[in-house]
Amino acid sequence: MSDQGKVVPARRRGLADEVADSIREAIFSGAYAPGAQLREVELSGALDVSRGPVREALLKLEREGLVRSAWHRGATVTTLSPDDVAELDSLRGVLEQLAVREVLARASDEDIAAVEKVVDAMDRAVDEHEMVRCDIAFHDAVYAAARHRRLEEAWQAIRCQVHLFLLTRIGRSTDGYLSHIPAEHRELATALRARDAEAALALFAAHRRGAFTVLTGTTDEN
Repeated sequence: MSDQGKVVPARRRGLADEVADSIREAIFSGAYAPGAQLREVELSGALDVSRGPVREALLKLEREGLVRSAWHRGATVTTLSPDDVAELDSLRGVLEQLAVREVLARASDEDIAAVEKVVDAMDRAVDEHEMVRCDIAFHDAVYAAARHRRLEEAWQAIRCQVHLFLLTRIGRSTDGYLSHIPAEHRELATALRARDAEAALALFAAHRRGAFTVLTGTTDEN
């Protein structure tokens, strides 16, 4: 039998994945802000790896939307354009609306408790970057509670970009961020616990508009 058409054994990419994790973590912690250059030579030295895994890692992060490459600049942390912000906001809104409806219809009390547990963690967040992580974890829990595999996969496809969206939001303003975000999310969790569709959908939409307004200085009428 000819080798043509045979499945080729997968190449192990463990090191590149670890490098991607390290760079992603640095972006999410604020070490590399939007627009910051990610130089292969510097990263390979800092991570004590060759440039090959770094190059693969940057390509992985580019697919996630966290990194952009241009021939004249190399790789940089993605800076969200107004169109990026609008697209992420509108897509996130559609996904969240379905997620909330599915949670109300299908989630168990234990699923809701997992959402509430993240809210409790928000009360202990010590800085804005930790709060952003909690915000993302809250939405992770909501999508998990929806018990809709393809919907959760759709969320995972934009999750890193939404994280970057929220990092950009706190880059614009942190005024009142740590103080009001936990209470805002507790309202969301309470509406889910009460199985109150009208309140939950309205509160999630208002929550989404809050970050959009900070980023754009406008309100989202959709």
